[in-house]
Amino acid sequence: MKKASLKTSVTPAAKSARSSGGSVKPAREKARAAPATAAPQADLAAARRTVLDLLAIPGGSGQEKDVADQIVKRLREAGCPADAISFDSAHTKTPLKGNVGNLIVKLPGTVPGPRRLLMAHMDTVPVCIGTKPVVAGRFVKSGNPATGLGADDRAGCAVVLSTAIQILKHKLPHPPLTLFFAIQEEVGLYGARFAKAADLGRPKLAFNFDGGAVEKITIGATGGYRMDIAITGIPSHAGVAPEKGVSAIAIASLAIASLVQEGWHGLVTKGGKRGTSNVGVIQAGCATNVVAESASLRVEARSHDAAFRGSIVKAIESAFKAAAKQVRTADGKTGSVTFSGHLDYEAFRLADDEPCVVAAQEAVRGIGLVPRLDISNGGLDANWMAVNGIPTVTLGCGQMEIHTTKEQLDLDAFEAACAAALQLATA
Repeated sequence: MKKASLKTSVTPAAKSARSSGGSVKPAREKARAAPATAAPQADLAAARRTVLDLLAIPGGSGQEKDVADQIVKRLREAGCPADAISFDSAHTKTPLKGNVGNLIVKLPGTVPGPRRLLMAHMDTVPVCIGTKPVVAGRFVKSGNPATGLGADDRAGCAVVLSTAIQILKHKLPHPPLTLFFAIQEEVGLYGARFAKAADLGRPKLAFNFDGGAVEKITIGATGGYRMDIAITGIPSHAGVAPEKGVSAIAIASLAIASLVQEGWHGLVTKGGKRGTSNVGVIQAGCATNVVAESASLRVEARSHDAAFRGSIVKAIESAFKAAAKQVRTADGKTGSVTFSGHLDYEAFRLADDEPCVVAAQEAVRGIGLVPRLDISNGGLDANWMAVNGIPTVTLGCGQMEIHTTKEQLDLDAFEAACAAALQLATA
């Protein structure tokens, strides 16, 4: 990939952000700012070493401390002041009790402008524990065939960390910066969910690195709702007196069949609205000679339209309630169904002229690529950042076939992300 010269001049997006509420210095203070000079290109060799180091550290959801410690070590070696580095208490609020909170680094600006935030999440999925990253041509893969690589999202962490190190070591001019390394993204976006805008310095432009191609700029994502469904049946001997029992498995089966037949499972399209649902986990029964006394299911519903997502949830509940009434003992007894659910993340959609969207497109063009705007049907840390008052755009960083043992990191895309991140951080 052809390297592009990166400038430190303020982009039109940054100027737009200033007019929409960024902290702007008076004109006479702007005049005293250091003149824009050509910044060095991203140090790609150092970035590659950084990503290989981070990939090798185990750090599943809730166990991110070793990753955070390595990031802090590298920042301090680059000259980051200790008082710029802090951890919040997000891990004490999550269902999965973790060993460290979100890592937050706030650097004062050397040039005026609105605060910018660069972020990534530190945790990986379980299949990546035990990875041994190796370079194969222009890709990185796991040398352990039983594991994934963990480029989701150590590659993003490496992009943000490498950018910060280069700025610190070379004393590059930059506006106020926040580096945000989030915890527990993979199990519910909890690091971003419990982050506070005040702790992050209330940034006006925010950029999340998580995904494949850097030119794919994600400006919106679906909302997701998760449910636990508990079915209580009536146990009985399956051979001697099956008519005295109510099978919880039969209730679940009837409900799921109804959802499929009525178009409420999988891709859901009704009245011009669109969403998805999935029964993902079923645990039930204890033996073949016992009418199943209980069953527990984990279900999700997604849609960009909150009201339609609510309709999907209601359809799921109605199907299980109806199924519970259909399965009876010989004397008319029935089982019961209970539901518990919560919003995992709300949908969001940034305007095409949102300052962070404009800045991301300019950075992508600045490294010789053509930006394309995208909407995701999965959840991102950006979902909760938007709820917390920080509009955040997501750019890729080279991830391929994530959450599988075939996962790889595309070094061309990773290096492009490093170049774009340096533009975004130095404005």
